[in-house]
Amino acid sequence: SGPAYIFHFIEALTAAAEKAGLPARTAGLLAMQTVYGAASLAAESHEDPGVLRQQVTSPNGTTAAALGVLMGEERLTRLLTEAVEAARLRSIELGK
Repeated sequence: SGPAYIFHFIEALTAAAEKAGLPARTAGLLAMQTVYGAASLAAESHEDPGVLRQQVTSPNGTTAAALGVLMGEERLTRLLTEAVEAARLRSIELGK
């Protein structure tokens, strides 16, 4: 299931970048490279992902503004928790 979550994130980030005015090909490449670069850094680093996030976030910058939306009221965390729970429940149903 996990790879599908990331593929959907890339789709959503691409769509958002297109809506912001980027050409479709550029938006898709930027979304994929962003995910690839972040995953590579996280895999190679000995830092906690939260520390890495803080290191790439300038106070009152564009990243902080975007994270305010994603992290406000734990929106993204809540969505992912609900998604993982739905998958868990479905796996139980399929196991019967």
